[in-house]
Amino acid sequence: MTNPCIICVAITGSVPRKADNPAVPISIAEQVESTHAAFEAGASIVHAHVRMEDETPTSDPERFARLKEGLEKHCPGMILQFSTGGRSGAGRERGGMLPLRPDMASLTVGSNNFPTRVYENPPDLVDWLAAEMLAHDVKPEIEAFDLSHIFQAAKMAADGRLKGPLYVQFVMGVKNAMPADRPSFDFFVQTLRRLAPDALWCAAGIGRHQIEVNEWCVAAGGHCRTGLEDNVRLDRDRLAPSNAALVRRVADLCARHDRPVATPAEARALLGLRAA
Repeated sequence: MTNPCIICVAITGSVPRKADNPAVPISIAEQVESTHAAFEAGASIVHAHVRMEDETPTSDPERFARLKEGLEKHCPGMILQFSTGGRSGAGRERGGMLPLRPDMASLTVGSNNFPTRVYENPPDLVDWLAAEMLAHDVKPEIEAFDLSHIFQAAKMAADGRLKGPLYVQFVMGVKNAMPADRPSFDFFVQTLRRLAPDALWCAAGIGRHQIEVNEWCVAAGGHCRTGLEDNVRLDRDRLAPSNAALVRRVADLCARHDRPVATPAEARALLGLRAA
């Protein structure tokens, strides 16, 4: 029995700029074009942020609406996942795009340290974001930066604040947060399976850890995230030429481990999402 691997491409993020890699897509048109190429390379989920003209991040719902329109036109069936991350806005502003009803949205259920700041996710905001996702039929992708986030997500699913089955992403390699450590990765997978046996999972490796975490996921039967948000390089000496190039690298891993790359329809079925 085959176990398709879902590839998510995180195209832009809030941090990388064109000075870091000219391929980072900033404008709506650039993001649509970059996502389309990644879609053709095998990505079935796009994790999306939006930026202002000066490259600063924003949670502006109007920009998200224009991005959604372009992606639906040029990447039919692709799963649209919007970010509610804290670099793009403050408080409930972070969820202002949820009434647009993307297929998915990111949800971090607790706070943790980032390289130079605290990533604040207070319980009242987490509960409000989760309630908005329930109200608008948006499936959360739980962004687990810490072991406690796995326990909290399982608790929220058990008491009805989150609709199961869970989809949990282990974010590994952020400075001052969870390191990219293989024994820890294995423990997080085992812990999630114990707390939420029906959950699906993926992982993201930041910077140079991207490809090694991708391979851990493929080999262990999970799903993958790649893209210029997390990593702007192919290796120490070469910038990644595109999001599509990073997606193709994951697709090659899938082939080596006899994991078919999930189509958007297969990914929707696996995640329990509504039809496109």
